[in-house]
Amino acid sequence: MSELRRDPTIGTVVHVVGTRQERPNLPPSGCPFCVGGLEAPEPYEVRWFTNRWPAMEGHRCEVVLYTPEHDASFSSLGADGVGKVIDLWADRTAELGAREDVDYVLVFENRGAEVGATIAHPHGQIYAYDHVPSRQRRRLDAGWRPDPAPGDRLVNQIDGWTTYVPFAPTFPVSLEIAPRHHVRDLPSMSRDDREGLAEVLVDVFTRLDRMYERPLPYMMWLNQRPTMTAGTDDDAWFGIELVSPWRSDGVQRFIAAAEVASEEYFNPVIPEAVAARLRELGS
Repeated sequence: MSELRRDPTIGTVVHVVGTRQERPNLPPSGCPFCVGGLEAPEPYEVRWFTNRWPAMEGHRCEVVLYTPEHDASFSSLGADGVGKVIDLWADRTAELGAREDVDYVLVFENRGAEVGATIAHPHGQIYAYDHVPSRQRRRLDAGWRPDPAPGDRLVNQIDGWTTYVPFAPTFPVSLEIAPRHHVRDLPSMSRDDREGLAEVLVDVFTRLDRMYERPLPYMMWLNQRPTMTAGTDDDAWFGIELVSPWRSDGVQRFIAAAEVASEEYFNPVIPEAVAARLRELGS
């Protein structure tokens, strides 16, 4: 059972999910996401299924498998493979968003044990919230738009999409990926939008895995328009945030007590230096 609680003083939302204590850290044998495994008994290209260990009730937590290849990465899928993932993200966003008990669909991924991923097989997750999460709400209310002039923080521009390092990133490696024209959400993306996004994601992940010549642990999430009411938040602008805790090769930056306490962060890595390094690592 999942219970949503809110801090009575500052309003922080906490989902208390005691049942997730029972989930296994690693599968007892084999990979459940490979063909023939527990969650993929039949051959597939991309696949989704309901999470057996959901963080929320009501079949609102899903797992998305990017490929049947266990040792693949997002960049190794190529634009065609990534395009299939984007289409599945869009389909699931539309279907979940049509439910009356869903106000916001969050697509996200954790890669690497350093950020808590327990299975190496390429996959992501989807949470369908019955409210708009507070960070996404603040971003919407602030009228977030892509930085029109990132300057030295620009990484690349491909097929109508821009990748840049934010001005004040919390994590050592942090990227924003956004369309240069107004796109609200995954379902409303044109075919050209989706093909451009696939190209830019392959480019970004290729660069990231070249930084230290090995897979970079990261967290990625997709910000998009809420699903609750047609005509609401029509000025929302789709964007992807991608962060990594590594401040150098294999060295993790930990968020310190003062940062957690104050929500003011001390980043040891210069944003412009990250952008310059990623620009160098293009194909």
